[in-house]
This record gives sequence, structure tokens and C-alpha cells, in this order.
Amino acid sequence: MPIETRVRAADGRLSQVPAEVYAVPVRSGPAAPAAEIAAELPFTLDELLGLHKAKGEPGEIVSTPVRVGGEIRELLLYGVGDAGPADLRKAGAAVARRGKGRASLAAGVPDGDLAAFVEGALLASYTFTVSSRHGAGGSPPDKGPLGELIVLTEAGPAAGEQALARGVARAGATALARDLANTPSGEKDPSWLAERASRLAGGAGLTVRVRDEKELAEGGFGGLLAVGAGSPRPPRLIEISYDPGDADRHVVLVGKGITFDSGGLSLKPNDNMKLMKTDMAGGGVVIAVMGALRDLGVRAKVTGLVAAAENMPSGSSMRPGDVITHFGGTTSEVLNTDAEGRLVLGDALAYADAELDPDVIVDVATLTGAAKVALGLRHGALFANDDALADALTEAGRAAGEPLWRLPLVEDYRAAIDSDVADINNIGRGGYGGGAITAALFLREFVGDRAWAHLDIAGPGRATGDDAEITKGATGFGARLLLDWLSGTA
Repeated sequence: MPIETRVRAADGRLSQVPAEVYAVPVRSGPAAPAAEIAAELPFTLDELLGLHKAKGEPGEIVSTPVRVGGEIRELLLYGVGDAGPADLRKAGAAVARRGKGRASLAAGVPDGDLAAFVEGALLASYTFTVSSRHGAGGSPPDKGPLGELIVLTEAGPAAGEQALARGVARAGATALARDLANTPSGEKDPSWLAERASRLAGGAGLTVRVRDEKELAEGGFGGLLAVGAGSPRPPRLIEISYDPGDADRHVVLVGKGITFDSGGLSLKPNDNMKLMKTDMAGGGVVIAVMGALRDLGVRAKVTGLVAAAENMPSGSSMRPGDVITHFGGTTSEVLNTDAEGRLVLGDALAYADAELDPDVIVDVATLTGAAKVALGLRHGALFANDDALADALTEAGRAAGEPLWRLPLVEDYRAAIDSDVADINNIGRGGYGGGAITAALFLREFVGDRAWAHLDIAGPGRATGDDAEITKGATGFGARLLLDWLSGTA
């Protein structure tokens, strides 16, 4: 669902802006700001902060009633820490959550990264539901998100417009990635995902080509066909193109688009399937990033590839022991049908290398539980064959609040994916461990000599609860960091 909260910049004093709630920033210390809106209070803001033992920490909120224009309103003193991007992102999220159910909230924002504050506020306002219950006979609906966020900066509205627009665009892309991943798989299949990409293209300066199962067979995309063979809803390869003219480089983004992952014949336990509607989160990120490139003025030529399939058990499913011939001729032995993501990505990576002639390839995927075990739920795993690319993506992740941690492509582990009957097998043999590493080594087989990075977002791609700008369910992790990297703002 699109983010419903509107955001705009305003000029003048806070008390001159009509709103239901007013918010004043407090830096670490804390030191109460000079806030004319508090002039009629019977105590100072310093006294109020002292009463609550507030420290100005990001996300901290102290509330008091205040009279504005003869009306009683709520005044929030919200902590912004040192007013860096991470702190402002967290502060914006806290303010937006406190404004839930209100029509309008006017917030003074300190000079700093206004885009980060707006991102935090908008992403914390994100909701996704398919419920039709509205009182009678059902549960009462939760309070809706904040209606309008009005921001006043020390530099004035004109200076903040560009930053505000950047924050809105990045938050919108992340919300779209969340929407795509949160959509139930009963509705979402490879064709649905392709249709959503095509619908986005018209308003974003993109072109889209979708290869159906017939074209995939003619083109030799054996990985996609094998993974999708067990489902009556056939696979698709979605190719999205953005060319601003006079591009300075060509980047290919590749996303895993498994619209539901049952594990195939290597069936997952029931509990492990419950979140598998989000197994196409990487593909959703790629689609969402492509849709924001024009708005952010990205100068690179970018091609997005989403390898979409549904991994289901049936009489026509791929079997353990099968050998797949991927695009370009590399063969892989299937030892576990639940290691399917790398099979579809192999096709897309090989196609990118052979046909698209990119300067760099970056793939993003909810690929391995091993990455989640290694790094937890907040850091994405980064693998790369190019140090400069790895450094650039790491910095973009730090700036965007989507941190990456680089893991090694251990050459000694390459033997783990040796097959007795094919070029490689799709899971690492016993005695090596490092499941995220062996998966990355499998993908490396398909990129040739291209500069390449692999983002395994199995941990941070999903969340079990709300926290700062993160909301329960799909997180859209990777959209903001890729947009920062592509636009050169990191």
C-alpha cells in the first residue's frame, strides 16, 4: 500500500503553522531549544526535560499540552542525538508513530539530513493490510497513520525542498519493495510480478521486456525452468531498462524473485514456509529501485533483471539428482531443491554477463539462512570480487541505514561445490560449512570477469516487529542503499 502520510515544507514560526501536534527537536545533553511555541507554558522546557530525566537521545519523546491560537494542542520535545542521519532517521520515525491517528503534525527539524528525517517518518508510517474488518462483526481498526507531516527547517523551505524530495523518493521506493514482498503468494505469482513491473515502467521512464516460459526454453534458461517446473504458474524473466542518455556507466541489478518457496521436493517444515511470500524481496527491491532512478537523477544506465519463479512440489518438480543446463551452458547438479534461489540467479547473472555488457553487476537476494546466522537481522552479507565496489556499497549502506558486512569468498571452499556429474552442485558438501560463502561461490561461476557484488539479505529483509523506521514484515532492505550508491550521494 502506498504511504498515506503526506509531507511538505513550511516557513515561519512553528506556532504560525496550523497543526494538531507540534514537535521541537532536542539535541543530546540535553539543551532545551529556544521555542517560541512554549512561551505560554508555566514552566521552562529545561524544567520539563529535567522532570522526565530526558537526555535528548534519538527517538526519545517528552509530551506536554500547549496553547496555540487559543486551542490546546500537544507539544512534543523529541530527541535527535547529534542530528546525524541515523539519529534523525530514528527521530523522524518516533515522531510519526507518536502522531498516529492525527491529521497533522508540524515539526521543527535541525539542520542536518532532512532526507533522513523524512525517510524515518514516512517508513514508520508504512502499513500493509488486506483486512476488510471495520467495526461491525470484526475487530476495530487501528488508528491510521499520521495524515500530514509539515517540516520547518532552520534554513527555510526552499533550501529543504530538494532534500525533502529525495527522502520522499527513497521512502517511496522502500515502501514499494515492502508492498511487493508483503503481498500474499496466493495473489502474487511470476506473472503478477511482471505485470507490476510493467505498470511501474510507464511513469518512471523505463522499458520492460518479459520472457515467458516459451522464450525461456528457447533461450536456454534452464535454472528458471527447473525451479518453476513444479508450479502451474510458470516462471518469468523480467528485464527493466533505464537509460538517461550520456550515461557514465552501465550497472545491472539482479534480484531473486521466488514468489513462494515451499522448498520443492526438499520440502520445508510448515513454520519455515510462513514467511516465504517474502522470498522475492530481492526482486522487489530491484523493481522498486528502477522506479526511483529518474526522480533521483541517476546518471548511470541501469538494467534490472528479476528471475521470478514459484518453487512448489508436484509430479513435474525438479528432483534431487537432476542436472540443469543454465543460460550459457554451465551445468549444475541439484542436491537440494530448497537451494533454488541460486539456480534462477545463475541464469540471470550469466545472461547479464554474456548479453548486456555491464561495467558492474550487483545481485540482491534472500538467499541463505547461514547469512542470517552469521550476521543476525540487521546486517546484510556482502560478497564481492572487487574491493572498490565492496567499499562503495558498504559506505552506501552505512549512509542509508542499511548496513552491510563483507564476508570472504574463501577459495578453499570452492571445492565444496564440485560435482561428480556436472560443473558444480547447488549446495556445499559436508565438511566445509559456510553456507552463505558456498552460495556466493556458486553465483560467482556465472559472472565471468565482471566486477560483481552479491547482497544476501536473508536476515534484514524481514522483521518480526516495528523498530524505528522498520515495520513488521518485509523491510525493503537494500532499496535505499542501492539508490544512494547509484546516485552517488553516499
